[in-house]
Amino acid sequence: MAPSNTKGQKQTILRVLHYIKKYWFFLAVSIVMAAATVTLTLYLPILTGRAIDLILDKRQVDFPGVFAILKKMAWIIAITAVAQWIMNVCNNKMTYRIVQDIRNEAFRKIEILPLKYIDAHSYGEIVSRVIADVDQFADGLLMGFTQFFTGVITILGTLGFMLSVNVGITGVVVLVTPLSFFVAGFIAKKTFTMFKMQSETRGEQTALIEEMIGNQKVVQAFSHEDEALEDFDEINERLEKCSLKAIFYSSITNPSTRFVNNLVYAGVAVTGALYAIRGGISVGQLSCFLTYANQYTKPFNEISGVVTELQNALACAARIFDLIEEESQIPEKENAQVLTDVSGEVDLEHVVFSYVPEKPLITDFNLSVKPGQRVAIVGPTGCGKTTVINLLMRFYDVKEGKICVDGADIRDVTRESLRANYGMVLQETWLKSGTVRENIIMGKPDATEEEIIAAAKASHAHSFIKRLPDGYDTVIGEDGGSLSQGQKQLLCITRVMLCLPPMLILDEATSSIDTRTEIKIQQAFATMMQGRTSFIVAHRLSTIREADVILVMKDGNIIEQGNHETLLKQNGFYAKLYNSQFAL
Repeated sequence: MAPSNTKGQKQTILRVLHYIKKYWFFLAVSIVMAAATVTLTLYLPILTGRAIDLILDKRQVDFPGVFAILKKMAWIIAITAVAQWIMNVCNNKMTYRIVQDIRNEAFRKIEILPLKYIDAHSYGEIVSRVIADVDQFADGLLMGFTQFFTGVITILGTLGFMLSVNVGITGVVVLVTPLSFFVAGFIAKKTFTMFKMQSETRGEQTALIEEMIGNQKVVQAFSHEDEALEDFDEINERLEKCSLKAIFYSSITNPSTRFVNNLVYAGVAVTGALYAIRGGISVGQLSCFLTYANQYTKPFNEISGVVTELQNALACAARIFDLIEEESQIPEKENAQVLTDVSGEVDLEHVVFSYVPEKPLITDFNLSVKPGQRVAIVGPTGCGKTTVINLLMRFYDVKEGKICVDGADIRDVTRESLRANYGMVLQETWLKSGTVRENIIMGKPDATEEEIIAAAKASHAHSFIKRLPDGYDTVIGEDGGSLSQGQKQLLCITRVMLCLPPMLILDEATSSIDTRTEIKIQQAFATMMQGRTSFIVAHRLSTIREADVILVMKDGNIIEQGNHETLLKQNGFYAKLYNSQFAL
C-alpha cells in the first residue's frame, strides 16, 4: 500500500509543479525576496554581536560605533520588511492564479465528462472536490510558498553564517540536524494517507447534505429525518476518526522537532561556552551563535508544520486531479461535419446499447422516421424510452449499430450542431439562477423582445410572467426558486418555442401542468410540430393519439408499431395499456 501512495504523491507533486511552471516569474521573485529577507535577517545577529563587543564596561562604551550599528540595523529592518511584503504579494498572486487555473480546468472537464460519470457520482461529492478540496489545497500551497522557501534558505544561510564564525560549534549543529529530517519524513508518510481519507469522507458528507437539503420535502413527508440523521452520524463518526488520526500525526511534528531544536541549542550553548572560556570566541560572537541556533532550529518547526499542511493539500489536490484526469466523452472526429439545413429524417439501424455491460437494455433497435413525422414512444417504466432520447441527443453513444440524421451518422457530426437541431422539453425541469428572460433565451441569446413575448404567449406562459414582480426581468433562484412546478415547465416549453428547431423531443413535457393548460399546450405543440420531426415520450396515452407513428416498447425492443387506430384494432399490448387508463 505504501509504494502506491508514494507513487501517487509523486505524481500529484509533478502535476502541481506543472501548474507552478506557468508562473515562474512570481516564483523567481519570491525566491529572490526570500533569500534577501533571510540574508538580511541573519546579518542582524552579527551586528548585534559587534554592538555588544563595543560595550566593554559601563564606562567603556563606544557610543558613536553603537549608534552607527543601530542606524545600519534600522535600514536593514526596513529593507527586510519591504522584501517580505513583495514576497508575500508574489506568493498570493501565484497561489490564487494556480487555484483559478485548476478550478477552470475542473469546470471545463465537468462540461465534457460523459454523462455516465455524472450519473455515477453524487453532485455533492463533485462539488466538494471543486470547492472544498481546492480551498484546502490553496491554504497548503500558500503556506508552502510563504514558509517553505524562507525556512530552507534560513537553514542554509544560518549554516553559512555560523561556519564563517566558528567551524567547531557549527559541526555540533550539523551532527544533530538529520534527526529533524527523519522525524519530518516519518510523519509526512503517515499524514498523507490520513488526510486523503479525511478529504474523501468530507466529500461523502457534502454529498449527503446536498442530497438531504435538495429533497427536504420528501424527507419530511416520509418522516425520514431519523434515518437521515443516522446516516449523517455514521459519516460524521468516520470523519472524526480519520481526522483525529490525521491531527494526531500532524500534532506530534512540532513537539518532536522542538525536542531536536532544544538539543541543538543546548549543544551550541555548552560548546560555545567552552570556546568562550578558552578565548576562542568573544561574548558578542557567542551571543550571535545562540541567536543563530534559535534561527536555525525555528525553520524546522515551520517546515514541519508546512509539511503537514502540504500533505493535506496534496491529498486534496489528488482528488481534484483525479476529476481532471477522468476520461472525457469520446472526442469529435477531426473532420466532423456541421449539420445544416436539416430536414428531420432520422434512422436507427441495428442499435445496441446498455448502461451496464452485463445488463442488456436495447438490442437490435431499428426505426426509420420521415421528415415531419410525429413519433410517440410508449411503454412500461424502464423499457428504454428515455434511453432512446439519450441516444438521439448523443448524451450516450451506441455500442453497436448507428443513428443517422439526414443520412449522416451522428458520430460523424459535431455534438453542438446535432443538439442545436433538437428542441428538448423534459419531465424534469431545469432553470438557472437569473432572470426569466435569461432562462428563456438560453438557446437563442440574440432573440428580440417581440420574439420572446411571442414564444411565451404560444406556450401560455406570458400571463403568469406578467404577474411576477418585475415581469421578464424577475430574478428567479436556483431551479426556479419559488415558481410552481407547472410554471417552471411552461418556461422550459417557452425556451423551445423560441428556437423552433427542425426536430423536437418532448419527454412527458406536460406532466406538471393542469388539464386546462395542457389542452392549450397540446394545441400549441400541434402548431409547433407541423413540418417538424417530433419524438414524444408519454405515459398519458391520450396525449399521443394524433401521432403519425406510435412505438410500443418493452424490454428495450419495439414490440408494436403503428398509429392509434391500428394499434387498438390489434388488441395487443398498446390496447391493454390504453384501455387500462380509461377503464371505468
